[in-house]
Order: sequence, then C-alpha cells, then structure tokens
Amino acid sequence: MHPESMLKVWGVIAFVAALAVAGEVLIASGMRDLGDLDLIRARSGLLGTIRAVLTNVKFVIGALCMAFNFFAMLFALSIADLSLAGPAIASLTYIGNAIAAKLVLGEKVDQRRWLATAFVAVGVVLLTR
Repeated sequence: MHPESMLKVWGVIAFVAALAVAGEVLIASGMRDLGDLDLIRARSGLLGTIRAVLTNVKFVIGALCMAFNFFAMLFALSIADLSLAGPAIASLTYIGNAIAAKLVLGEKVDQRRWLATAFVAVGVVLLTR
C-alpha cells in the first residue's frame, strides 16, 4: 500500500477511535450527572427516567458521537482490511479511554491499567509492521 493510502487509513482509524472515546466519555459523564437510574425510576417512573436520560445534553451528544462512530467505522472498513482496522480501532479506543478516564473524568487509573494500556499500544505498533 502506498504511504498516502496508509496515512488515509490510519487517519480514518484514528478518527473512528476518537469518536468512540468522545462518545463513551460524554455518555459516562452524563450518566454520572444523572445519578442512579433506579432512584429516578422510583421517583418518576419509566417515562420520567427515559426523559431524564434523553434531556441530558452530554448523553445525547455522546450518543450522536457513537452513531457517527458507527458510520465512520463502515467507511474505515471500506478502505482498510478488517484484520487491521478492527484491532487498531479497538486498541486506540482502549488507550484513549484510559487517558480520558484519567484526564476528563478524574478516575483513578492504577498501575495495572496503565501497564495493560502500554501493552495495547505495543500491539497497535505491531499491527503497522
């Protein structure tokens, strides 16, 4: 494959992974803002719970990111082999989620998770060979 083609493929893979990370972080943040859905359901019923989730801006934007992620992945699979795109997208999403969990959500990411993330990063590098 030509270098320009590989640059395009990896650009699309990175974009798909970025959409997944953004979507997952926004959904997680939105759900944290909402709190326990069982408590909301007890107070407001099922329709009230659905309304609470669907009116949470972070959740809605996150869900839209995940929808765009799906269509971007379809495009990625149209220009790259599944054996590259699938693992690369999953790996970069995993790495991005660990970083975003620490920086954006303020989660405590322990050494074991950072080590696992490093192994995933090595796996991504091996995919490029």
